[in-house]
Amino acid sequence: MVAGDAARWHETCCRIRMLIAQISDTHVRPKGKLYQGLVPSNRMLAQAVDHLNALDPRPDLVLLTGDLVDEGQPAEYAALAEILAGLRIPHLLIPGNHDARDVLRAELPAHGYLPAQGPLDYAIEDHPARIVALDTTVPGKHHGAIGAPSLAWLDATLAADTGRPVLLMLHHPPFLCGIPYLDKYGLEAPERLAAVVARHPHVERILCGHVHRPMQVRFAGTLAVTCPSTTTQIALRLRADAPPASFLEPPACLLHLWRPDAGMVTHTSYIGRFEGPLPFA
Repeated sequence: MVAGDAARWHETCCRIRMLIAQISDTHVRPKGKLYQGLVPSNRMLAQAVDHLNALDPRPDLVLLTGDLVDEGQPAEYAALAEILAGLRIPHLLIPGNHDARDVLRAELPAHGYLPAQGPLDYAIEDHPARIVALDTTVPGKHHGAIGAPSLAWLDATLAADTGRPVLLMLHHPPFLCGIPYLDKYGLEAPERLAAVVARHPHVERILCGHVHRPMQVRFAGTLAVTCPSTTTQIALRLRADAPPASFLEPPACLLHLWRPDAGMVTHTSYIGRFEGPLPFA
């Protein structure tokens, strides 16, 4: 490639790149109530919204990967909608095990891409990277599962366009993370999802929530990653007899930067005010 061609290729890549932010496990409560009676999750989500709005460059899209609210109550979704109204970036969401699928649909009518019935599986096609969402929730339960119809839908959806990268978003990670009290409530039969994803190498990332920690693992030929929570972070305790616990560690979001010349790079962006910049790199 000659210098002029290289410059034009670089300009093209910069022009069609895509920056996708991910937040998760926001656990919004009705106005005036605290998450678990202790943590101001609504205020912390509002701070995350301010953080996303202030990013430079601003993300093209924000993905919310489940546990949007804590108890699936209409008042919680009303509070969520009010906070997200301040987000000046297009955003997409999926439910988690703390959400109520039908209440979510009813209380967030602005999200018209959500199916009117059944699992909230959908695909968004109008970006350089395709966004494909799978609803892994099991109503009334905390573990996750993907039914055969959703897996068949996913296979057909991925096969319909192999020329663009895919970000597959779901709440429950399709892997064991080694934290015993999280793995009890993981995704059932992840090998069934793996069999589908392995047939489609253009799946760039599987984006998950649920575990309130950043993790990454190779899965079915791609990379599965989990997003920190905007509220509490679950304790990193790997002993088999470890008791469950959470900490007020710094909340964070993930930033997924895709360019055709470099693929996808995932960054962690901490939410809050920290000392700096310091006079060294």
